[in-house]
Amino acid sequence: MKTLYLDCTFGIAGDRALAALIDLGADISYIVGHLRKLPIEPFGIEVHNITNQGIAAKKISIFYQSEKNQHQGAQEISKIIAESELPDKTKDRSLAIFHEFANAKGKLNGIDSNEVYFEIASIIEIIGFCLALESLEIEEIFASPVPAGFGHKMTAHGLYPIPSPVTLELLKGIPLAELNVQGELTTPTGAGILRSLVKKFITIGGHVVDKIGYGAGETDFDHPNVLRALFIFPIKQDPNQERESIYILEAQLDDMTGEGLGFAMERLLAAGALDVFYTPVYMKKNRPGTLVTVLVSLNQADRCEQILLEETTTLGVRRSMWSRNILDRRFIEVETPYGPIRVKQACRGNKILHQAPEYEDVARAAREHKVPFQTVYQYAMKLAMNEQMGD
Repeated sequence: MKTLYLDCTFGIAGDRALAALIDLGADISYIVGHLRKLPIEPFGIEVHNITNQGIAAKKISIFYQSEKNQHQGAQEISKIIAESELPDKTKDRSLAIFHEFANAKGKLNGIDSNEVYFEIASIIEIIGFCLALESLEIEEIFASPVPAGFGHKMTAHGLYPIPSPVTLELLKGIPLAELNVQGELTTPTGAGILRSLVKKFITIGGHVVDKIGYGAGETDFDHPNVLRALFIFPIKQDPNQERESIYILEAQLDDMTGEGLGFAMERLLAAGALDVFYTPVYMKKNRPGTLVTVLVSLNQADRCEQILLEETTTLGVRRSMWSRNILDRRFIEVETPYGPIRVKQACRGNKILHQAPEYEDVARAAREHKVPFQTVYQYAMKLAMNEQMGD
């Protein structure tokens, strides 16, 4: 599965998004070939190699054979896409963006979404971006928080604020980044792409970057006016490797009962936490408290973090990435007079460094046979040691 990450450090626009995917390797002839089959105003696309504030990037220019009919209605666009020969995933993605876009514009203009009109340039950018996703075989999209910019811009309707009302409507619920820059950093088309196609807004930690593309915009700023697009994949956790990366989640509490902490621990372990432990600490004004520490794999960190926020009284969770040296683990089963007992062995290569019978197996056998826990434990341990010596 190919995953795209849109690094929106300096915002996002339709032209920058399409150009970034072309720089990432999307086939421009594939994109233009499909677009020219659509019954829209004849157009051309030029791709330029430029340098923007010291960054080599792609930049696109869209031009038309005539100046007439450079707008089309939302209902007509939906029909064109549905009846086209575009790939199915491109149809679905394009329709999703136009649907969100039309709903936002319709709401703000006080009209039905089907009566909304789009500029041909936006239509080309949106469908072109979705074709580029198809060309690159991208399955899912993540993105960073996005800055919108501030100030004012002159439009056909007069002086409007930045972000524009449509952009802000489309950015509802999306995390906004702090970047104190005057000007339009994120356009309605860019916001529509984020709202419709991004699976999750995350920081890039916990992933490996495979390839990078840059798409440049028209406006000059004091910063690079580029969108950075990356192929990423998560850091793989190989159970046989000696070192792995994990997250440490921490929260300090001074107002929870022991029973509440115990329930939180149960939920965290059930959610896949590698370990959970509590440490007594002294907090402000010398109040006794509890430090909750959770060891968790990279792909389960978000879930465990949410559980800490839901099940404890903390107002925030700290997260840090640690590297740990781990031993290989394997299980053997020994037959005791009290039934089969699993024994966990920790190894480095072919050498067993230490081993121990599984608590649940030992406890079950002790209850069933009404014998002391240590009797079953030591019997299982002796059999495991004998088997090891035999090896």
